[in-house]
Amino acid sequence: MTGKGFTRVRFYTTWICALLLVPLAVSARTLNGFDLSDSLLYQGHIMPGGPAKDGIPAIDHPLFEQPDQAAWLKPDSRVLGVVHNGIAKAYPIAILNWHEIVNDRISDDGVVVTYCPLCGSGVVYRARVAEQSLTFGVSGLLYNSDVLLYDRQTGSLWSQLHNYAISGPMKGQPLTPLPSSHTRWDRWREQHPQTLVLSRNTGSIRDYNRNPYSGYDESPLLFFPVEFMSRAYHPKERVIGIELDGIAKAYPFAELAKLGDSGVLEDRLGSVPVVIQYDAEQRDGKVLQGDRELVSTNLFWFAWFAFHPQTEVFTVEENK
Repeated sequence: MTGKGFTRVRFYTTWICALLLVPLAVSARTLNGFDLSDSLLYQGHIMPGGPAKDGIPAIDHPLFEQPDQAAWLKPDSRVLGVVHNGIAKAYPIAILNWHEIVNDRISDDGVVVTYCPLCGSGVVYRARVAEQSLTFGVSGLLYNSDVLLYDRQTGSLWSQLHNYAISGPMKGQPLTPLPSSHTRWDRWREQHPQTLVLSRNTGSIRDYNRNPYSGYDESPLLFFPVEFMSRAYHPKERVIGIELDGIAKAYPFAELAKLGDSGVLEDRLGSVPVVIQYDAEQRDGKVLQGDRELVSTNLFWFAWFAFHPQTEVFTVEENK
Protein backbone atom coordinates (compact mmCIF):
# COMPACT_ATOMS: atom_id res chain seq x y z
CA MET A 1 0.00 0.00 0.00
CA THR A 2 2.21 2.76 -1.28
CA GLY A 3 1.92 5.82 -3.46
CA LYS A 4 0.11 9.12 -3.41
CA GLY A 5 -3.26 7.43 -3.52
CA PHE A 6 -3.14 6.55 0.13
CA THR A 7 -2.75 10.11 1.43
CA ARG A 8 -6.17 10.13 3.03
CA VAL A 9 -5.98 6.49 4.10
CA ARG A 10 -2.67 7.20 5.83
CA PHE A 11 -4.34 10.15 7.54
CA TYR A 12 -7.15 7.88 8.75
CA THR A 13 -4.63 5.31 10.00
CA THR A 14 -2.64 7.99 11.82
CA TRP A 15 -5.86 9.20 13.42
CA ILE A 16 -6.69 5.72 14.66
CA CYS A 17 -3.22 5.36 16.18
CA ALA A 18 -3.73 8.67 17.94
CA LEU A 19 -7.00 7.44 19.37
CA LEU A 20 -5.26 4.38 20.73
CA LEU A 21 -2.71 6.56 22.47
CA VAL A 22 -5.26 8.95 23.93
CA PRO A 23 -7.98 7.10 25.90
CA LEU A 24 -11.47 7.89 24.69
CA ALA A 25 -14.19 7.26 27.25
CA VAL A 26 -16.93 5.04 25.89
CA SER A 27 -19.40 7.24 27.73
CA ALA A 28 -18.34 10.31 25.73
CA ARG A 29 -21.52 12.02 24.57
CA THR A 30 -20.06 14.59 22.16
CA LEU A 31 -17.91 13.93 19.09
CA ASN A 32 -17.02 16.52 16.44
CA GLY A 33 -19.48 18.82 18.18
CA PHE A 34 -22.43 16.40 17.92
CA ASP A 35 -24.34 15.36 21.01
CA LEU A 36 -24.73 11.56 20.89
CA SER A 37 -26.59 11.17 24.18
CA ASP A 38 -29.86 10.41 22.40
CA SER A 39 -28.37 8.32 19.58
CA LEU A 40 -30.41 5.40 18.26
CA LEU A 41 -27.10 3.66 17.61
CA TYR A 42 -24.71 2.59 20.35
CA GLN A 43 -22.44 5.59 20.71
CA GLY A 44 -19.42 3.36 21.32
CA HIS A 45 -19.67 2.27 17.67
CA ILE A 46 -19.64 5.86 16.40
CA MET A 47 -16.14 7.20 15.90
CA PRO A 48 -14.28 10.11 14.33
CA GLY A 49 -13.09 9.39 10.82
CA GLY A 50 -10.27 11.94 10.99
CA PRO A 51 -11.55 15.14 9.37
CA ALA A 52 -13.48 17.59 11.52
CA LYS A 53 -17.09 18.56 10.85
CA ASP A 54 -17.15 19.94 7.29
CA GLY A 55 -13.47 19.01 6.95
CA ILE A 56 -14.66 17.21 3.83
CA PRO A 57 -16.58 20.02 2.10
CA ALA A 58 -19.97 19.23 0.63
CA ILE A 59 -20.79 20.77 -2.75
CA ASP A 60 -23.59 23.24 -2.12
CA HIS A 61 -23.75 25.06 -5.46
CA PRO A 62 -23.12 22.39 -8.07
CA LEU A 63 -22.46 23.42 -11.65
CA PHE A 64 -23.13 21.11 -14.58
CA GLU A 65 -21.90 20.74 -18.12
CA GLN A 66 -22.82 18.90 -21.27
CA PRO A 67 -21.27 15.46 -21.94
CA ASP A 68 -18.96 16.82 -24.66
CA GLN A 69 -17.55 19.30 -22.16
CA ALA A 70 -16.56 16.51 -19.76
CA ALA A 71 -13.65 15.36 -21.89
CA TRP A 72 -11.61 14.64 -18.75
CA LEU A 73 -13.81 11.62 -18.04
CA LYS A 74 -12.57 8.37 -19.55
CA PRO A 75 -15.02 5.77 -20.93
CA ASP A 76 -14.46 3.54 -17.88
CA SER A 77 -14.65 6.36 -15.33
CA ARG A 78 -17.27 5.58 -12.71
CA VAL A 79 -20.23 7.85 -12.12
CA LEU A 80 -23.24 7.85 -9.84
CA GLY A 81 -26.14 8.45 -12.20
CA VAL A 82 -29.71 9.38 -11.40
CA VAL A 83 -32.82 10.11 -13.47
CA HIS A 84 -35.49 12.13 -11.70
CA ASN A 85 -38.42 14.04 -13.14
CA GLY A 86 -37.16 13.12 -16.60
CA ILE A 87 -33.75 14.74 -16.03
CA ALA A 88 -30.56 12.66 -16.05
CA LYS A 89 -27.48 13.71 -14.12
CA ALA A 90 -24.10 12.07 -13.66
CA TYR A 91 -21.90 12.68 -10.61
CA PRO A 92 -18.34 11.45 -11.24
CA ILE A 93 -16.92 9.30 -8.46
CA ALA A 94 -13.63 11.16 -8.98
CA ILE A 95 -15.37 14.24 -7.58
CA LEU A 96 -17.49 12.48 -4.97
CA ASN A 97 -14.35 10.89 -3.48
CA TRP A 98 -13.29 14.35 -2.35
CA HIS A 99 -16.67 15.76 -1.28
CA GLU A 100 -19.02 12.86 -0.41
CA ILE A 101 -22.13 15.06 -0.52
CA VAL A 102 -23.73 17.17 -3.26
CA ASN A 103 -26.75 19.27 -2.35
CA ASP A 104 -28.61 19.64 -5.62
CA ARG A 105 -31.97 20.30 -7.21
CA ILE A 106 -33.46 18.25 -10.03
CA SER A 107 -36.37 20.08 -11.58
CA ASP A 108 -38.20 21.47 -8.53
CA ASP A 109 -37.06 18.80 -6.09
CA GLY A 110 -34.19 19.10 -3.68
CA VAL A 111 -31.97 16.02 -3.63
CA VAL A 112 -28.82 15.08 -1.78
CA VAL A 113 -26.25 12.88 -3.51
CA THR A 114 -24.15 10.94 -1.02
CA TYR A 115 -21.08 8.77 -1.49
CA CYS A 116 -18.93 6.97 1.07
CA PRO A 117 -15.54 5.99 -0.42
CA LEU A 118 -14.82 3.66 2.52
CA CYS A 119 -17.95 1.60 1.78
CA GLY A 120 -18.09 2.23 -1.95
CA SER A 121 -21.72 3.20 -1.46
CA GLY A 122 -23.58 5.87 -3.39
CA VAL A 123 -27.15 6.77 -2.40
CA VAL A 124 -29.33 9.61 -3.68
CA TYR A 125 -32.11 10.91 -1.45
CA ARG A 126 -34.95 13.36 -1.58
CA ALA A 127 -33.86 16.28 0.58
CA ARG A 128 -37.30 16.96 2.03
CA VAL A 129 -38.18 15.29 5.33
CA ALA A 130 -41.29 15.88 7.42
CA GLU A 131 -42.28 18.80 5.17
CA GLN A 132 -38.91 20.48 5.72
CA SER A 133 -36.28 21.08 3.07
CA LEU A 134 -32.82 20.09 4.26
CA THR A 135 -29.24 20.55 3.15
CA PHE A 136 -26.49 18.27 4.36
CA GLY A 137 -22.84 18.29 5.33
CA VAL A 138 -20.19 15.72 6.24
CA SER A 139 -20.06 15.24 10.01
CA GLY A 140 -16.60 13.67 10.08
CA LEU A 141 -18.09 10.75 12.02
CA LEU A 142 -18.46 7.14 10.95
CA TYR A 143 -20.66 4.22 11.91
CA ASN A 144 -19.65 0.80 10.59
CA SER A 145 -17.03 2.63 8.49
CA ASP A 146 -19.85 4.51 6.77
CA VAL A 147 -20.32 8.25 6.57
CA LEU A 148 -22.71 9.98 8.94
CA LEU A 149 -24.35 13.02 7.37
CA TYR A 150 -25.78 15.94 9.28
CA ASP A 151 -28.43 18.40 8.21
CA ARG A 152 -27.71 22.08 8.61
CA GLN A 153 -31.25 22.99 9.58
CA THR A 154 -31.52 20.91 12.78
CA GLY A 155 -28.03 19.49 13.34
CA SER A 156 -29.37 15.92 13.31
CA LEU A 157 -27.05 13.06 12.34
CA TRP A 158 -28.11 10.70 9.56
CA SER A 159 -26.81 7.24 8.68
CA GLN A 160 -26.30 6.82 4.94
CA LEU A 161 -26.85 3.05 4.88
CA HIS A 162 -29.55 2.99 7.55
CA ASN A 163 -31.46 5.73 5.70
CA TYR A 164 -32.63 7.53 8.83
CA ALA A 165 -31.62 10.12 11.42
CA ILE A 166 -29.85 8.58 14.40
CA SER A 167 -29.81 11.63 16.70
CA GLY A 168 -31.03 15.17 17.09
CA PRO A 169 -34.46 16.74 16.47
CA MET A 170 -35.00 14.57 13.38
CA LYS A 171 -34.14 11.33 15.21
CA GLY A 172 -35.97 8.37 13.69
CA GLN A 173 -37.11 10.23 10.58
CA PRO A 174 -36.40 8.33 7.34
CA LEU A 175 -34.72 9.57 4.21
CA THR A 176 -36.39 8.59 0.94
CA PRO A 177 -33.87 7.09 -1.51
CA LEU A 178 -34.15 7.40 -5.28
CA PRO A 179 -32.98 4.77 -7.77
CA SER A 180 -29.42 5.45 -8.90
CA SER A 181 -26.68 3.67 -10.81
CA HIS A 182 -23.00 3.19 -9.96
CA THR A 183 -21.81 2.64 -13.51
CA ARG A 184 -19.30 3.47 -16.23
CA TRP A 185 -19.40 6.88 -17.85
CA ASP A 186 -19.61 5.48 -21.40
CA ARG A 187 -22.56 3.28 -20.49
CA TRP A 188 -24.42 6.07 -18.70
CA ARG A 189 -23.82 8.45 -21.59
CA GLU A 190 -25.04 5.88 -24.12
CA GLN A 191 -28.22 5.26 -22.13
CA HIS A 192 -28.78 8.95 -21.35
CA PRO A 193 -27.27 11.06 -24.15
CA GLN A 194 -28.90 14.23 -22.75
CA THR A 195 -27.36 13.76 -19.32
CA LEU A 196 -25.81 16.64 -17.44
CA VAL A 197 -22.45 16.07 -15.73
CA LEU A 198 -21.26 17.55 -12.45
CA SER A 199 -18.50 20.05 -13.20
CA ARG A 200 -15.07 20.05 -11.56
CA ASN A 201 -15.67 23.73 -10.90
CA THR A 202 -16.77 23.00 -7.34
CA GLY A 203 -15.39 26.01 -5.52
CA SER A 204 -12.74 23.82 -3.86
CA ILE A 205 -9.17 23.20 -4.92
CA ARG A 206 -8.83 19.44 -5.38
CA ASP A 207 -6.90 17.25 -7.81
CA TYR A 208 -9.80 15.38 -9.34
CA ASN A 209 -7.41 13.45 -11.56
CA ARG A 210 -5.99 11.74 -8.49
CA ASN A 211 -7.84 9.11 -6.51
CA PRO A 212 -7.11 9.65 -2.80
CA TYR A 213 -8.24 6.04 -2.20
CA SER A 214 -6.16 4.41 -4.92
CA GLY A 215 -5.61 0.75 -4.05
CA TYR A 216 -8.23 0.70 -1.31
CA ASP A 217 -10.81 -1.15 -3.40
CA GLU A 218 -8.45 -4.08 -3.91
CA SER A 219 -7.07 -4.25 -0.38
CA PRO A 220 -8.67 -6.71 2.08
CA LEU A 221 -7.97 -4.29 4.92
CA LEU A 222 -10.52 -2.06 6.58
CA PHE A 223 -9.43 1.12 8.30
CA PHE A 224 -12.28 1.32 10.76
CA PRO A 225 -14.05 -1.39 12.75
CA VAL A 226 -17.48 -2.70 11.85
CA GLU A 227 -20.01 -4.33 14.12
CA PHE A 228 -20.58 -7.43 11.97
CA MET A 229 -18.13 -9.05 9.56
CA SER A 230 -18.35 -11.92 7.09
CA ARG A 231 -15.46 -13.61 5.29
CA ALA A 232 -17.72 -15.28 2.72
CA TYR A 233 -16.29 -12.93 0.07
CA HIS A 234 -13.43 -10.48 -0.30
CA PRO A 235 -14.41 -7.51 1.89
CA LYS A 236 -14.37 -5.21 -1.14
CA GLU A 237 -16.30 -7.56 -3.42
CA ARG A 238 -19.03 -5.45 -4.97
CA VAL A 239 -22.61 -6.55 -4.47
CA ILE A 240 -26.02 -5.30 -5.44
CA GLY A 241 -27.84 -4.91 -2.15
CA ILE A 242 -31.59 -4.53 -1.89
CA GLU A 243 -34.09 -4.45 0.95
CA LEU A 244 -37.76 -5.03 0.20
CA ASP A 245 -40.60 -5.63 2.64
CA GLY A 246 -38.12 -6.32 5.44
CA ILE A 247 -36.05 -8.80 3.40
CA ALA A 248 -32.44 -7.89 2.65
CA LYS A 249 -30.55 -9.69 -0.07
CA ALA A 250 -27.12 -9.32 -1.64
CA TYR A 251 -26.16 -10.29 -5.18
CA PRO A 252 -22.34 -10.55 -5.29
CA PHE A 253 -20.94 -9.91 -8.74
CA ALA A 254 -18.63 -12.86 -8.15
CA GLU A 255 -21.73 -15.06 -8.10
CA LEU A 256 -23.45 -13.31 -11.00
CA ALA A 257 -20.31 -13.84 -13.08
CA LYS A 258 -20.85 -17.62 -12.80
CA LEU A 259 -24.14 -17.32 -14.67
CA GLY A 260 -22.47 -16.53 -17.98
CA ASP A 261 -23.24 -13.69 -20.33
CA SER A 262 -27.03 -13.55 -20.11
CA GLY A 263 -26.99 -10.47 -17.89
CA VAL A 264 -30.45 -11.26 -16.55
CA LEU A 265 -31.44 -13.12 -13.39
CA GLU A 266 -35.01 -13.82 -12.34
CA ASP A 267 -35.41 -14.15 -8.59
CA ARG A 268 -37.85 -13.59 -5.73
CA LEU A 269 -37.61 -11.47 -2.63
CA GLY A 270 -40.11 -13.14 -0.38
CA SER A 271 -43.19 -13.36 -2.56
CA VAL A 272 -42.12 -10.54 -4.90
CA PRO A 273 -40.68 -11.53 -8.29
CA VAL A 274 -37.74 -9.36 -9.34
CA VAL A 275 -35.33 -9.22 -12.24
CA ILE A 276 -31.67 -8.37 -11.77
CA GLN A 277 -30.05 -6.89 -14.87
CA TYR A 278 -26.29 -6.93 -14.52
CA ASP A 279 -22.88 -6.73 -16.12
CA ALA A 280 -20.67 -8.80 -13.84
CA GLU A 281 -17.43 -7.76 -15.52
CA GLN A 282 -18.14 -4.06 -15.12
CA ARG A 283 -19.75 -4.46 -11.68
CA ASP A 284 -22.89 -2.75 -12.84
CA GLY A 285 -26.54 -3.70 -12.31
CA LYS A 286 -30.05 -2.80 -11.21
CA VAL A 287 -33.16 -4.50 -9.84
CA LEU A 288 -36.54 -4.32 -11.54
CA GLN A 289 -40.05 -5.21 -10.46
CA GLY A 290 -41.94 -5.32 -13.71
CA ASP A 291 -41.06 -2.09 -15.51
CA ARG A 292 -40.21 -0.26 -12.30
CA GLU A 293 -36.64 0.09 -11.09
CA LEU A 294 -36.32 -0.59 -7.38
CA VAL A 295 -33.91 1.21 -5.10
CA SER A 296 -30.76 -0.86 -4.69
CA THR A 297 -27.20 -0.06 -3.67
CA ASN A 298 -23.97 -1.07 -5.38
CA LEU A 299 -21.41 -1.29 -2.57
CA PHE A 300 -18.70 -3.37 -0.89
CA TRP A 301 -19.69 -6.72 0.61
CA PHE A 302 -18.32 -5.87 4.05
CA ALA A 303 -20.46 -2.74 4.20
CA TRP A 304 -23.66 -4.48 3.16
CA PHE A 305 -23.12 -7.25 5.71
CA ALA A 306 -22.19 -4.82 8.48
CA PHE A 307 -25.60 -3.16 8.12
CA HIS A 308 -27.53 -6.33 7.19
CA PRO A 309 -26.02 -9.26 9.14
CA GLN A 310 -29.19 -11.30 8.52
CA THR A 311 -29.01 -10.75 4.78
CA GLU A 312 -29.87 -13.40 2.27
CA VAL A 313 -27.17 -13.96 -0.33
CA PHE A 314 -27.61 -15.13 -3.90
CA THR A 315 -25.31 -18.02 -4.75
CA VAL A 316 -25.27 -20.09 -7.92
CA GLU A 317 -24.99 -23.36 -5.97
CA GLU A 318 -28.13 -22.69 -3.96
CA ASN A 319 -30.09 -21.73 -7.06
CA LYS A 320 -29.27 -24.72 -9.27
